[in-house]
Amino acid sequence: MADQARARRLAKRISSIVATAIEYEIKDPRLRFVTVTDAKVTGDLREATIYYTVMGETIDAEPDFAEAAAGLSKAAGILRSKVGAGTGVKFTPTLAFKLDTVPDAAREMEELLAKARASDARVAQVAVGANYAGEADPYKSDEDEEDDEA
Repeated sequence: MADQARARRLAKRISSIVATAIEYEIKDPRLRFVTVTDAKVTGDLREATIYYTVMGETIDAEPDFAEAAAGLSKAAGILRSKVGAGTGVKFTPTLAFKLDTVPDAAREMEELLAKARASDARVAQVAVGANYAGEADPYKSDEDEEDDEA
């Protein structure tokens, strides 16, 4: 079993090799908007999982996840050859591609935070003209005890 530091270094190197190969060497038009975000390698260095995201052609366009996945699966053999040549390890790890869900989760979190901020603003707006339901200070103080004794 290899140490985890070596697995992390290999994962970083694999991520770099795959990203460079997708950008400059593989001419598949389905991979134009694919971005490699991360890579993980198992402890025995036999399998690598490459995480990727897909952007649309424009900001408003929906990305084509199915086409990108098909392009990556077709290019997996070439990419594995590039990884083997670029890393120099005894056994070239098999490559598995997985869509990265972190950007979607971050977007959902931002939307939830925006809703919470809007709700807080509404509550603050309502509280501006509000009065206390009872006394301003409902807690007993030392002054109250002195008044009771007198």
